[in-house]
Amino acid sequence: MVSGHELISRALKKQVYGLTVPLITSETGNKYGKTAGNAVWLDPVKTSPFDLYQFLVRTADADVKHLLEVFTFKTVQEIESIMKKHMASPEKKYAATKLAEGVTKLVHGEEGLKTAARATEALYSENIEALSSLTIAEVTQIFNNPSSAVGTADLLLEPGTTVLDMALKAGCFKTLNDALRIIEAGGFYLNYQRIKNCQEVIVPGIHILPNHMSLARVGKKNYY
Repeated sequence: MVSGHELISRALKKQVYGLTVPLITSETGNKYGKTAGNAVWLDPVKTSPFDLYQFLVRTADADVKHLLEVFTFKTVQEIESIMKKHMASPEKKYAATKLAEGVTKLVHGEEGLKTAARATEALYSENIEALSSLTIAEVTQIFNNPSSAVGTADLLLEPGTTVLDMALKAGCFKTLNDALRIIEAGGFYLNYQRIKNCQEVIVPGIHILPNHMSLARVGKKNYY
């Protein structure tokens, strides 16, 4: 900043100013940034509205009030009301949801927020209708993104394709042994349904939704 200030001053022969703001840090004192591995971008190509929304929804309780004060235009009274409701049932993440809604709408507009909310419901509410209602355009926008926490794959499945075949082609597992072990142990889900039979044959309308999409989950948090 100092070098830029000097360069502009000399080149333009005008008085220029630099503006600094305090670093935003987590409850542990660590800053948000690329070096910490948790950077988010305003550019939807680098961080989709869905990923921005999810990043903010995961805000720790100890940080959420401060971030509401920093990143939203809510009044002190509104924030106090949000926190009071949040503390009554912390597990519902009410304050973090309000933070995610406010910031996502501010950055990406009403449509960006709607897309993020629809994707969140489809992934995490186990609502098969919500998942089936996602369009190909929405799926592409949400998940075909370098920052996306959800892996994607376009597959051409032949008749007789098994759950094991599909899971391996989609990149759900690193090795065949991992796939066999985890599926047989009950750690693999397809469209919210646990599948333990590796040789179960993929059936359109059951394993593949009407929108030509299938949502696989390995464990509790890894989606494909």
